[in-house]
Amino acid sequence: MDLDIADGEFFTMLGPSGCGKTTTLRMIAGFEQPTTGKVLIDGTDVAGLPAYKRPTNTVFQSYALFPHMTLEENVGFGLKRKKVSKAEIKRRVADELERVGLSREAKRKPAQLSGGQQQRVALARALVNLPKVLLLDEPLGALDLKLRKGLQVQLKNIQRDVGITFVYVTHDQEEALTMSDRIAVMNAGHIEQCADPETVYDRPSTTFVAGFIGVSNLMPAVVKGSNEIEIADGPTVPSKDAGQFSTGEKCFAVVRPEKLTVSLPENAPGDQPGVDGIVESSLYLGTSTQMAIRVAEDVQMTVLVPNASEDARQHLPGGGAKVRLNWLPEHMHLVAESEADQPADDQTPTETVTEGVN
Repeated sequence: MDLDIADGEFFTMLGPSGCGKTTTLRMIAGFEQPTTGKVLIDGTDVAGLPAYKRPTNTVFQSYALFPHMTLEENVGFGLKRKKVSKAEIKRRVADELERVGLSREAKRKPAQLSGGQQQRVALARALVNLPKVLLLDEPLGALDLKLRKGLQVQLKNIQRDVGITFVYVTHDQEEALTMSDRIAVMNAGHIEQCADPETVYDRPSTTFVAGFIGVSNLMPAVVKGSNEIEIADGPTVPSKDAGQFSTGEKCFAVVRPEKLTVSLPENAPGDQPGVDGIVESSLYLGTSTQMAIRVAEDVQMTVLVPNASEDARQHLPGGGAKVRLNWLPEHMHLVAESEADQPADDQTPTETVTEGVN
């Protein structure tokens, strides 16, 4: 892979377990050495340097705090090892504990803190060393949902405040979308797409990205010309992305669940593209109702209908009803099949890992 990460960027590597994101992070940190390629930080190749000689710090999912030390002793441990003056250590430790909101807990031991507080101590301990790059390996993975969401906002605010490059690893799609300036979606050892969160969500480049980020509806299709496609077992509909494919080329049409409208065929808008289907299930989710609609033998569409009105929700078509799904042309996007899902050839590629922080 080849990555170029900007100075001061919150960059996230997102993907399922085993895709290579943690291995990549460990190569930046110096815990693993790349077989080939370079690891560049500020233009200097640090491949081959041990972790303690690199301008990086790592925050792990396990907090790895010293249980016999107070918070301020934990945070200042690295500075003490570097023989920084006591006055400087005291000032910088106080600044970082204030930044993470734990100044009042400075004299307490890790066992006296919650999981979220311990994670913030681990973050302060890393930031106090003023690294050029802060590496975070699923640091919020062990926390409960409500606490994790709160720390996501805090973490992004801290990153903006300190201006340090953050390289973040997670398999949580919502976490990546919430905090990142850019996201690299990884699959089977390579990057499927690298872009800002809005682009990754609204305009995925492959079937894997479309399916991994949120919920997607993938409809097999064939390109009929520069501005239209034919959906398998369905109608021909307009597409502004068709020009990116060759006529006759197979692709997939993607429409997000919240972009679809569902109605009885006789009430469907005639000026919007759409497909016919049969309701298979309806699930109440609180803020919305999730409907599963079969539009072809092997194609099921998911629709999210906001529960803005109780009366409207009660009148949604039930199981077995024939319905029509419609969408605005700009809400449909075409994607190619992921390379990892295609038949492999007999060649074994040579992998080069390059990380650049400019």
